[in-house]
Amino acid sequence: MEALLKLFGGTLNSITSKCMVLFVTILILRVLFFPSFDGIEWRNLVYIHNHSQPSMSSSEFGIRPFKFLVVPQLVWGLNNQKIAFARACLTARMLNRTLLMPSFSASLFYKEIELLQPISFDKVFQFKKFNALCSGFVRLGRYSDVLNRTRVLEMSKGSGRKWTLDRDLSQLKEYSKGSYDDYEVIEILGKNPFLWHDHWPLKDYAKVFECLVLIDEIRNEVEKVVSRIREVGNTRSIELQKGRSSFQPLPYVAVHMRIEIDWMIHCKKLEQRLNTDQICSSKKEIVERVRNIVIGLKKTPTVIYLAVADKLLNNSSIMEDWGEGFLPYEKKKLGIEGIYKKYSYLIQSAIDYEVCLQADIFVGNSFSTFSSLVVLERTHKMIGMSVARMCGTDVRWPSYAYNVPGESNGAMRWITNMSESSLQTISYGTNHVSNCKGHI
Repeated sequence: MEALLKLFGGTLNSITSKCMVLFVTILILRVLFFPSFDGIEWRNLVYIHNHSQPSMSSSEFGIRPFKFLVVPQLVWGLNNQKIAFARACLTARMLNRTLLMPSFSASLFYKEIELLQPISFDKVFQFKKFNALCSGFVRLGRYSDVLNRTRVLEMSKGSGRKWTLDRDLSQLKEYSKGSYDDYEVIEILGKNPFLWHDHWPLKDYAKVFECLVLIDEIRNEVEKVVSRIREVGNTRSIELQKGRSSFQPLPYVAVHMRIEIDWMIHCKKLEQRLNTDQICSSKKEIVERVRNIVIGLKKTPTVIYLAVADKLLNNSSIMEDWGEGFLPYEKKKLGIEGIYKKYSYLIQSAIDYEVCLQADIFVGNSFSTFSSLVVLERTHKMIGMSVARMCGTDVRWPSYAYNVPGESNGAMRWITNMSESSLQTISYGTNHVSNCKGHI
């Protein structure tokens, strides 16, 4: 105590000195008996010190920064995990809580043993950027934000037919008030958030997806792939336009070619269950419908980037039979295999997703979550740029569904109906993709 008084240059006769000594003493005792630490598994959490306490109040931020929600690890494909993440964010928003940063899964758990090996959100997407873009709407927190000793309130999601949409909503409302809301942390137990009931409009999901920005390392890889695709197109274009006064770069079309083994098994069963023939598409049908697109594919030749899961592909002829005017490329022919091989399935999918998102024209399968989210983001982007004629002949970023026949037996024009009251059609697919009324 005397040492502390000497440190402050005061005596016990000074009220200010007494307060300062008391304050420092409390800090010392706190460090001795409650040391801070990071990187601890949630199950073993007893106390975590807050290293970066937010300076803003909850009213300024819109979501309380000191009340938290914990969700199970996200699993399945990248885009199912993105939907699960968005659903977790919107659940936290409904409870007026900050979502503690969840873990993604590096690969498909039913394909690779190490699939359930978690990968942190901030190893895929930018944490600070997410909170900046989604400020006031949803908020992500770190486990180091949790204060003091705390009892965790466990919240079990119901299951089975008796657990209805209304019961789920009622449970969320109940846990957002009273004694439940007194808990600093609520942990939801049970199934993957992708399977939770959906209570939010499509535009809310679009807002969350808009805030997901890949980390710089992955963005740089995307840029390498896109640059390579445009490079082969421009080289071919220069050869064809020799002697012309102006140079017109070739557009590139990204085709999400779902003909892998696992997809064909899944889609055949789905067609039988839904009594339709507009889910599966053979390689021949995809080629024909892409070639027959009337709107958008005006410039020939056209570079075609084939986005396909190579490991699951059982068809070596995907680059054949495209005919004159079409230049098909996949990873090996482009010389970019090495970029993808460095990463897990999750990151490979994230790169391909962004390549498809940036394409001049995108063609996918409306029953694929990957394709559906690409079209959702492309539609959202057009709305953000106030594009009034989204189905016009010269519209930027047009998208098509090759599994649904359109004009002249081409692929059907596809934009997302942003007025949907839930993510149902995105989560489980639909063949009702033409939403051009009022947009032509």
